[in-house]
Amino acid sequence: MHSLTRFSLLIGVLIFILGCSSKDIEVKGHQKVFEYEDLYILNALWFEERQDYKNSSDIFNTLYLKTGKKEYLYRSLRDELAANENERVISRADDALGDEIDDFELIRIKIVALMRADRLLEAKELGLELVAKSNSVDDYLLVSEIYVKLKQFDTAVKYLEGAYIKNYNEKILEKMAVILYVNLERKKDAIAQLETHSRIHGCTKLICSKLIGFYSNDNNVDGLLSTYLRLYKIDSSRDIGEKIVQIYGYKKDYKKMVEFLEQSSINKELLLQLYIKMKNYKKAVGIAKELYDESGDASYLGQSAIFEYESAEDKSDTAMHKSVISKLKEVIETKREGMYLNYLGYLLIDHGINVKKGIAYVKEALKIEPNSIYYLDSLAWGYYKLGDCKRAAKIMKKVANMDGSSNSEVVEHIEAIKKCNKKQKGTK
Repeated sequence: MHSLTRFSLLIGVLIFILGCSSKDIEVKGHQKVFEYEDLYILNALWFEERQDYKNSSDIFNTLYLKTGKKEYLYRSLRDELAANENERVISRADDALGDEIDDFELIRIKIVALMRADRLLEAKELGLELVAKSNSVDDYLLVSEIYVKLKQFDTAVKYLEGAYIKNYNEKILEKMAVILYVNLERKKDAIAQLETHSRIHGCTKLICSKLIGFYSNDNNVDGLLSTYLRLYKIDSSRDIGEKIVQIYGYKKDYKKMVEFLEQSSINKELLLQLYIKMKNYKKAVGIAKELYDESGDASYLGQSAIFEYESAEDKSDTAMHKSVISKLKEVIETKREGMYLNYLGYLLIDHGINVKKGIAYVKEALKIEPNSIYYLDSLAWGYYKLGDCKRAAKIMKKVANMDGSSNSEVVEHIEAIKKCNKKQKGTK
């Protein structure tokens, strides 16, 4: 492969030599001036890829001499800039300019070379002449860079302010804000300039990103949140959305976090957890169902069933019971987990739907988690419903000594079973 490349290069060089003797023809639009022009370009690009800027510059210069096309001259000079041949660039630019004073691109290249050669006063003088003629945004920025290098930061800002007022260009504003914030340490002024522009002209990606950088550096959480929310309106990407969620989490503003998650739908799993935390089971039902439909994960179906029961105003609604039981039975076909087995079992027990079947489900749950206070409570409640208060009391004695026995429902069951057991003993 390397041999083939070297061979191709050799052919290109030979064509280069042969082409030098070819006669130029009249140029029409983008028409090639000589037959092998494209091959010259390919060879120059080949050298550029390998960062051999001297050879690429030489070829582009040859293309310029053979065609008279200024774009080849500019490319040749830029390659010399990349090779740090600044003095040579200045000399060649002067030769090419001659009496021509309106070749703005050539003047820009010369200014960059002067800056890199540390000939800043010359660069400033030429830059001021250029910007007066071109009135170009990029040229204002170029001149501001010269003033920054001269450490004349106030002058750089004043110059940029004058340019900014002409058309409120955000690139000029961004440069001005950086100088204010970094070089002059006028941080409040920098942010105020950006915020004013944002409120009047809108917060573009450039302006919002710069504000985010400044607010982040200042640990201004409210400023960060405000800017990310504005940025999300123009770039509704998941990354930006997650940043907003993180900030709401940091502020512990769960209400606003929920509102944002509801609007954006970027993290339904987190939204579900927040609904559970806030005990908003009605909304939890819907989001759990959505997650199940999207993923097919039976856990979400199980959660949907549980929240359907918990959110029901009438816990004795038989239609609701059928719906919940049906879903839980579907879940345990693939996920034989203690939580779902116990919930299904307790539902069958507590509403007297099928107490014995309910006990069987709870016992299976206890095989998975034998020391779960809630599963033991369900089992005791099952025996209580069957009228076996002695067995129920024995289980509840164990429950009473476990953490979690202060749960209101567990306490009610302990008292009910205790009374039942005493009554049965008294009867005997």
